[in-house]
Amino acid sequence: MKRSAKLSKADKALIAAASAAIKRRYRDDWQEVGAALRTRSGKIFTGVNLDAYLGRMAVCAEAVALGRAVVDLGDAGIDMIVAVRHPSPHDEDQNIAVVSPCGACRELIFDYDPKARVIVPDGTAPAAVPIAELLPNKYTRGPQR
Repeated sequence: MKRSAKLSKADKALIAAASAAIKRRYRDDWQEVGAALRTRSGKIFTGVNLDAYLGRMAVCAEAVALGRAVVDLGDAGIDMIVAVRHPSPHDEDQNIAVVSPCGACRELIFDYDPKARVIVPDGTAPAAVPIAELLPNKYTRGPQR
């Protein structure tokens, strides 16, 4: 996988925005993941996951951030997106950490912008990767883009 060597200040600010969102709205076993999305125009949108008693009704933080962007700007393009997980009170490690998007979110991100980049964990420091690298042989309903 081709990973960027170093995150930019803007990328680090995106991680900070996702972290701030989940710090504000964290509820153990309810809201644990925050996300931040930067559009191609530079505007940042945040979201937190919406958990539900019926698991299949839950909505990921990345989808919430994307929904906010679409409502405010329409199809503005995704420059970069990141998700972070708030530790539960029982975790030994009490640091908010970058997490990889789930499979459904990878599909959603790619569907809205196949050129989007995603910040993912990479050993000791996060790295940025193109969404296409997280979805080899992506399903499409029509011709490949």
